[in-house]
Amino acid sequence: MSEIERALVLGGGGVAGIAWTTGVLAGLATNGVDVAATARKIVGTSAGATVAAQVTSDLTLPELLERQINPALHTPELASGVAMDELWTTLQQIYESSRDATERLRGFGAMALAADTVPEPERRRVIEARLPSRTWPERDLVIVAVAALTGELTLFGPGSGVDLVDAVAASCAVPGVWPPVTIDGVRYIDGGVRSIANADLAAGHDRVLVIAPMPEPLPGFEATGGAVEVVEPDEASAAAFGLDPLAPETRVPCAKAGYAQGVAVSERVAAMWR
Repeated sequence: MSEIERALVLGGGGVAGIAWTTGVLAGLATNGVDVAATARKIVGTSAGATVAAQVTSDLTLPELLERQINPALHTPELASGVAMDELWTTLQQIYESSRDATERLRGFGAMALAADTVPEPERRRVIEARLPSRTWPERDLVIVAVAALTGELTLFGPGSGVDLVDAVAASCAVPGVWPPVTIDGVRYIDGGVRSIANADLAAGHDRVLVIAPMPEPLPGFEATGGAVEVVEPDEASAAAFGLDPLAPETRVPCAKAGYAQGVAVSERVAAMWR
């Protein structure tokens, strides 16, 4: 029999999403389902890009969880200074402005390029502090971003020649909140504007686990073609997220809620993954 191909897809969701996803992964591993270690491919978008880079470092899941739960280990984060209701409204208006996907992405890019944000170097320091390692792992890791001017989907990986910190920063560059990231003269924005999780990039794998801090409108999870299991925040986790997933104070409650949910769904995930 041929080897089962497994893919782990980690979606966007802000600072809260990083903490919650870390908790879910740690909870699963506690019950013997270490999906991060056994996935052949990992796709990370926005918050998921951060977690993907973290779980492929030398730190263990318990250590990564402790970095979310213990305030003494928290890395510095910037307050967004953005009213979330206004941001969601603007993003939704851009999304509904055209049926053409590339045109929509260019709209998100134009919004990001026009926004008044903190300087790129200041934001980059935040991303760098999040990552236990600044070098690419020897894994099939895909970090998703979008070119701001053209709307082109861009996939960064170990062979891309792009610095890991820059790749993750690009994938986390929420339009209207954080500055687009400049890489080789091209400015990139959050890969979540194309799709919150980009689950379709795991197409061709036999088993796909999608950990999605935020609902996924498209491309649908069914686009992978294999057996798919989706973990989204349950009621307790959604309450921990609150109204602003970018708020640094969401880390502790979201990590704890994610861990509890990871333990709770471990049997279901294991049945598909194994």
